[in-house]
Amino acid sequence: MTSTRREQTAALRADRSGSGPTVAERPPARFPGASAAFALFGEVLLIGVLVTLVSLPVVTLPAALAAGIRHLRRFVAAEASQVSAFWADVRRAALPGALVGLVATVLALVLLLDIDLARSGLLPGGAVIEVVGWIGLAAVSVVVLSAAGAWSPERGWRPALRAVPALVRADIAGAAYLVAAAGFVVVLAWMMPPLVIAGLGCAALAVVAVPTRRRRR
Repeated sequence: MTSTRREQTAALRADRSGSGPTVAERPPARFPGASAAFALFGEVLLIGVLVTLVSLPVVTLPAALAAGIRHLRRFVAAEASQVSAFWADVRRAALPGALVGLVATVLALVLLLDIDLARSGLLPGGAVIEVVGWIGLAAVSVVVLSAAGAWSPERGWRPALRAVPALVRADIAGAAYLVAAAGFVVVLAWMMPPLVIAGLGCAALAVVAVPTRRRRR
């Protein structure tokens, strides 16, 4: 009797997690790993911690995001999502991704300097320059997040970056969501720096979730 109950409990757990056959006659979940909200929340926080650690040199942020995004994709699909796979992705993405991170960092600093100068009143047409600066920062954030989401060890960074314009054209609203995710990270870091950990995890989850959302036709 005890053995039967244990088997039933194990079957229910496998059903809920998506790792095994369903108990009831119904289609399998689209994202079985996301069925347990608390577990997903914990995984997002874990990825936030790992991405923060890897991106401490700043230029490694794209590689950290790429590895975190791939980890969360595996998790929500109820595939093997060991932390060791995250570190393996970091090793493969880090060196080429550092160049992407360096270019993105330089562009962001230049745009921030332009915004600061525009606000100081030293430049003619400061209001226009400030708007252009914010648009440029939004574009940099979309490129970094989209490229990180498109990266894979097989493709590398060049194809991932080349895919960004097509991804944006195919889903303008999705690009706006990514800008909002990047803005969310900045606001959290401004309010309380430790919250950037949760913000980076949420940004990685946004890259996973945005392309798969239901869209109006």
